[in-house]
Amino acid sequence: MTEPAPQRRQVGGGRRAIGDLAPKLAELTDDVLFDDVWNRPGLAARDRSLVTVAALVAGGDAAQLTFHLDHARKNGVTETELVEAITHLAFYVGWPKAMTAVGVARQVFGG
Repeated sequence: MTEPAPQRRQVGGGRRAIGDLAPKLAELTDDVLFDDVWNRPGLAARDRSLVTVAALVAGGDAAQLTFHLDHARKNGVTETELVEAITHLAFYVGWPKAMTAVGVARQVFGG
């Protein structure tokens, strides 16, 4: 099994976003989720972004999807690929969740 090529280090923004209100959740977000999980070898950040977006669409988590659609673009996933993933997911996770995700994508992509 070959390892993915080196990639830019994934960094969380938990402390900046919620550190004043929920410091422990911010710490876990930054130090465990992003510093550890997102930077593990074996799966490229691009792939982790696609998996994360799919999970958020499936769960109907529109607020978190806003961040992760933009994060996915920074990790090399194109807007076309993200919209295609949402379209594909409509048949597996439900039409309303996909329609909500497309609305979020429109806001994130500025369209």
